[in-house]
Amino acid sequence: MRYAIYFTPGRNDPLTRIAASWLGRDPFSGGQPGAPAVTGLSPAEIAYHTASARRYGFHATLKAPFRLAENATEAELDQAIASYAASAEPILLSKLVPARIDGFLALVPGSPAPDLDAFAGDVVTTFDRFRAPLSEAEIKRRNPDALSPEEFRNLMRWGYPYVFESFRFHMTLTGRVPDADLPRVRAAIDEVFAAALEEPARIDGLALFVEPEPGAPFEVKSWYGLGQHTARKTA
Repeated sequence: MRYAIYFTPGRNDPLTRIAASWLGRDPFSGGQPGAPAVTGLSPAEIAYHTASARRYGFHATLKAPFRLAENATEAELDQAIASYAASAEPILLSKLVPARIDGFLALVPGSPAPDLDAFAGDVVTTFDRFRAPLSEAEIKRRNPDALSPEEFRNLMRWGYPYVFESFRFHMTLTGRVPDADLPRVRAAIDEVFAAALEEPARIDGLALFVEPEPGAPFEVKSWYGLGQHTARKTA
C-alpha cells in the first residue's frame, strides 16, 4: 500500500465533478462517470488520452506516493494531515489554465504563485517522517540517469525529484499527447473546462490518497479543508 498527499478540490466542487467526467473516474467515490460530449473528440478518444491520468485521479502532487515508514501508522499520518490542514490558510490563485508539460496537458497557475510553491515545499518536509526510504526498484523506476543533479539529490533525500526549485504545480488531464492530436485534445479541454476556469482558483484542502495495492487506482481516504478545524473524511 502506498500513500500520497495531494491537493484536489472538495468532492462536490464543480471542478472536481468536471474533471471526474473528463478522466472517467471519481477518486472520492470510485465511480466512473460518462465522458463529456465535446466537439471533435469522441468518448473513446477521451478515454485513450486520459488513461494514464485516470488511475491517479484529479490532483496536484504535494507529497508524491510513498510507502509508510515502519514506525508510522495510517491513523497517525491521517491525524497529522488533519492538524496541519487546520493550521494552514487557503491560497488564492488568479486562475488555472491548461498548458502542455513534457508532452501531457494539465491545469497550471496562470501566473507565478510563490505562496503555493512555499506551501508545497513545507508539505514535502513536514510529512517526510512518514515516508519509508526508497527501494532500489523504486529508484530505478524514476530513471535516475535522466534526472538533473538537483533532481537526483531530491529523489534520494525526499523520495521525489520534482520538489522545491524543481516543483511545478500541475493537475494532470492527459497522458503524453502526440503533436498530431494536440489541437483537438486541447480544444476539447478548453470546451469542457472553460466555465470552471473562469473564476479564481482556491487551494483550499489537503487530501490523503491511497493506492491499495500496486497498480490499483488511487482513492481519496480523507480530505481536510485548509483552516477548518472540522475534518471531512471519506473513508
